[in-house]
Amino acid sequence: MTLSTHAFPSCPASLGVYAVVPTADWVRRTADAGIEMVQLRYKMQDGDRAKLEAQVREAVAAGAYGVHLGQEDLDALSPADLDALRASGLRLGASTHSDAELQRALALKPRYVAIGAVFHTTTKPMKSAPQGLDELARYVRMAAGFPTIAIGCVNLENMREVLKTGASSVAVVRAITEAADPAAAIAALQNEFAAARI
Repeated sequence: MTLSTHAFPSCPASLGVYAVVPTADWVRRTADAGIEMVQLRYKMQDGDRAKLEAQVREAVAAGAYGVHLGQEDLDALSPADLDALRASGLRLGASTHSDAELQRALALKPRYVAIGAVFHTTTKPMKSAPQGLDELARYVRMAAGFPTIAIGCVNLENMREVLKTGASSVAVVRAITEAADPAAAIAALQNEFAAARI
């Protein structure tokens, strides 16, 4: 079966501050604090699939809008799986870390692509070195016509420089989950995002 050439359902051109959080409880907390796009990045421990499924169900109950897939996730899906996902009405986002991965993702016609890691990050093991702002800008140009999310140690201090590359949104992880006051951190991040977009 060949892959459909139809795009996934659309989403806004700018997703604003995009939170990546470790549990369904964090999904709810960040949504309650005003973040509109939240990604659950639950790390399954000891192969406990039941816990993973419970986390996904809880996050979905908070309001599922789409699914975000990494390159390994894309490897595991057949064209028929991707067509079924498209037919479900969910939006698709995809992680990219290189020219080849970006081209592969764009061929699927996702609703956005995440590009990174921009800066050194400790939230997950990375196979490649940080890309930096110049490479991020180049990837954003390659993805013209698609919303782009810069990810990889983006925070309040570097957000404006990141957005100057043309990235339409920024993903934040530790700037929220490790903040002493996550709600205040979210408000500050959103204010900075809005100011940088003026």
